[in-house]
Amino acid sequence: MEVVNRYVATRHHVEGAPTEADFEIREAPARWTPDSGEVLVRNLYVSVDPYQLNRMKRTSASHLAVDGILPGERIAAYAAGEVVASACEEYREGDLVAGVLGWEDYTVFRPAPGVLMSKIDASASFPLSYHISVLGTSGMTAYGGLFEVCKPAKGEKVFVSAASGSVGSLVGQFAKIAGCYVVGCAGTKAKVDLLKDKLGFDDAFNYKEEPDLKSALKRYFPDGIDIYFENVGGEMLEAVLANMNTYGRIAVSGVISEYTGGRRAVPDFLEVIYKRITLRGFFAWDFLAKFHEFNAVIGEWIRQGKVQVIEDVAEGLESVPSAFAALFRGENIGKKLVKLA
Repeated sequence: MEVVNRYVATRHHVEGAPTEADFEIREAPARWTPDSGEVLVRNLYVSVDPYQLNRMKRTSASHLAVDGILPGERIAAYAAGEVVASACEEYREGDLVAGVLGWEDYTVFRPAPGVLMSKIDASASFPLSYHISVLGTSGMTAYGGLFEVCKPAKGEKVFVSAASGSVGSLVGQFAKIAGCYVVGCAGTKAKVDLLKDKLGFDDAFNYKEEPDLKSALKRYFPDGIDIYFENVGGEMLEAVLANMNTYGRIAVSGVISEYTGGRRAVPDFLEVIYKRITLRGFFAWDFLAKFHEFNAVIGEWIRQGKVQVIEDVAEGLESVPSAFAALFRGENIGKKLVKLA
């Protein structure tokens, strides 16, 4: 079997803030044969995530953990789709799957222990998109970073930056379920209102309206911060360290302000030393062994109405470049996805 496959590729390495002009839509055949041992998937939803920008750079520390993206090549990405043809017993035509597929119409993969792919239980009754957002890498990052890295205790004070994004919006809700006091920051009044009115944050503020972030955090946390979920970097991290409590924990999920050439954080390590602060970088794959355990818990919270899922969905493969660029202008709310079919 051979199908015409459209895929998104970069025209060149992307070093600054991405624009639509950095990308192009290409075509190439996707081939599958009954004796190949492979599975052909028609992609239905694809995830659009900021970390992909680091893969697109000529050099990046991210290349130590995930493969870089070369101009003209297909771009692997978390996605959900339907099996069109299968040459292995584990997958059958019509199965819905979620895992590492790509920014493309079709993906061919060969099942193996190192390949992140799972069948979706249609009886769970969740929308397909949830399996690449709250029940995908965003949920895994939020749950793992909060509960495995930071280990919150009831009554502790939690600050979440980029709190209206795909991960931050979940972290805040998870922390509330754990009995914490939670404050988030975002870049517009509408996002701040969402955090307080729909997602249950105790408070929130627009960081763009705060000329002194250290003073702002002192105002919202007069007794200090116990846990910081870091998504931004730069000046925000410096301000947080000045307001952290002794034995505070920081989960470094992302530093989006630094991906496009923004000022890098210059943390005061005297704060880290004398407050005995734990600061740990991580990403979703660190918790792969607990993926199904996390999803069982998160899924039950959704059913109970304890977690609200916020998704920002664009339509069509050709919209992937604009959706990706919009992330770095702060235009998304919740998880950014593109529906292909």
